[in-house]
Amino acid sequence: MFRAPIKSISKSLRVGLIPADGIGKEVIPAAKAAIVAVASDIPKTEFVDLAAGWETFTRTGVALPQETIDILKQDCDCALFGSPSKKVVGYSSPIVALRKELDLYANIRPVLSIGIREIGKQPDVDLVVVRENTECLEHQTITEHGREARATRLITERASRRIGQMAFEIALARSRKHLTIIHKSNVLSITDGLFRETVRGVPALPDVAGKYDPVTIMEQLVDSAVYRLFREPHVFDVMVAPNLYGDILSDAAAALVGSLGLVPSINAGDNFVMGEPVHGSAPDIVGKNIANPIASIRSAALMLRHLGYTTGADRIDSAVDDVVREGKILTPDLHGTSTTTEVVEAILKRI
Repeated sequence: MFRAPIKSISKSLRVGLIPADGIGKEVIPAAKAAIVAVASDIPKTEFVDLAAGWETFTRTGVALPQETIDILKQDCDCALFGSPSKKVVGYSSPIVALRKELDLYANIRPVLSIGIREIGKQPDVDLVVVRENTECLEHQTITEHGREARATRLITERASRRIGQMAFEIALARSRKHLTIIHKSNVLSITDGLFRETVRGVPALPDVAGKYDPVTIMEQLVDSAVYRLFREPHVFDVMVAPNLYGDILSDAAAALVGSLGLVPSINAGDNFVMGEPVHGSAPDIVGKNIANPIASIRSAALMLRHLGYTTGADRIDSAVDDVVREGKILTPDLHGTSTTTEVVEAILKRI
């Protein structure tokens, strides 16, 4: 488990499904099927189909309808999000808005290497990137004196403290109990300096009282962290970073384990959790039935684990591990020739 469950075990589980765009419509049903397959280990589950994304925007003029937000807040215990796509003037990503609306301040991305026979020996990777989800860069374009683009960076003590405490909780629950703070305070001394200082100060908070003493704290500049990630990924356990750095690091780590199609994530707050595969909408393979469903299925398991349903999550993860290790039924991104449907069937059979 990554941290203490965010809610007590209940008699029912209501899951919002937001496929959004592209291959999200192909992989979210796979995640739903995995949850259904572990029905005996979780409360009675209901699924609620919800709209968001580019197609919703073209139809209604809004990428994230207020109805979707209201249903998630009032009627759902958790959610699964597929993938957003196109960006044009007037369009804003629904996933960014959902993170803010639901106060999902932590994007938790575990990256774990699993041996794949056809690809060869994978690096020894077993790490978690904890990415701050609510701030960092806000973009603005100014045209008064020609084309000019600026990015205003926002780092707050409150957000840094929250993500820092989440990262310490995750590190404390893992066997190595090792946390690396990622920053670039040698150049961005004010913003990254505040992030670094605040996260380092979490163990000294009045309400913590020595809780995080078992956790070893290290620091790494973001550029050297990327270098070390490719040279010696085994040195990292839990990495905590501002939004932009966390996104880059987790995508880089995904290359070490074979594919973005393997890497799950959850967007977590204190009262809600939403699973989300790390990959994008992949418009080039939409409708071809070759999208890798594993990241989505793993995101469902990660969501269940975060809610406290560890047995069901373990069954899903074990089934995925078996399929990947066997190496016979894999999608093209993992050098396989199988379809999305075949991979899903193989995983469900093992569950």
